[in-house]
Amino acid sequence: MTRRLLELYDYLVLYLGLFWLGIQCLGWTLVAVILYPLLPERWGRPLGRWVVMAAFRMYLASLSLSRRCHFDLSALDALRDELPLIIAPNHPCLLDAVMVISRLPNVACVLKANLMNNIFLGAGARLARYIRSEPVRNMIHLAVDDFKYGSHLLLFPEGTRTTHDPVNPLKGSIGLIAHQAQVPVQTVLIETDTHYLSKGWTLFRKPAMPITYRVRLGRRFDPPQNTQQFMTELHDYFANELVVDSAFHPPGTL
Repeated sequence: MTRRLLELYDYLVLYLGLFWLGIQCLGWTLVAVILYPLLPERWGRPLGRWVVMAAFRMYLASLSLSRRCHFDLSALDALRDELPLIIAPNHPCLLDAVMVISRLPNVACVLKANLMNNIFLGAGARLARYIRSEPVRNMIHLAVDDFKYGSHLLLFPEGTRTTHDPVNPLKGSIGLIAHQAQVPVQTVLIETDTHYLSKGWTLFRKPAMPITYRVRLGRRFDPPQNTQQFMTELHDYFANELVVDSAFHPPGTL
């Protein structure tokens, strides 16, 4: 009976959490649709990014209060007042962007087109001046231009959630942006003991709980001069660091 009650509680934690996040996003969508054409970009950008940060932080806090989800994200706080840089995490699950954005108030996020058009996320993303991932040439131009506002760029080098242990092949766009903007690349290592919301995991499938996420800052790479060499070094760094120092995923378990 106790086990069944705990399992029921786990379902409530996950599904009520998703419902709470959906309500926040949909409510902000209704406001952002009105504000987007009215507010000048210099006001809409910081407001949009701050609200997204606050909404994601409240969502994660509600999960943490359940004591069935644990998030150690404090390492990201050191980046709040940093000069413009690219934040480059590995990408084990759908919550990765939520975790990073929840701690940083001025982040431009590169999003796929389907998310930019999503009813829950699209209007808020446009108000925050998030960047559409395609076409790639335009994405690189917008990303480089955004640094003049003192912002950080959240860009997942793998381009999609990890499917190859410990890291997928990386996309070269991160090297091109760092080279053109001459900004450093701060790696972020996301570790977890669950496959929840990994590639192929359906949204409403419950994982074994409790679940734990830990974020730690990795190496900071200087602006690259040779992008091809930089991409090789970046991939080798992730591949080594996620195996050697990982707190959760030993090799072969992804």
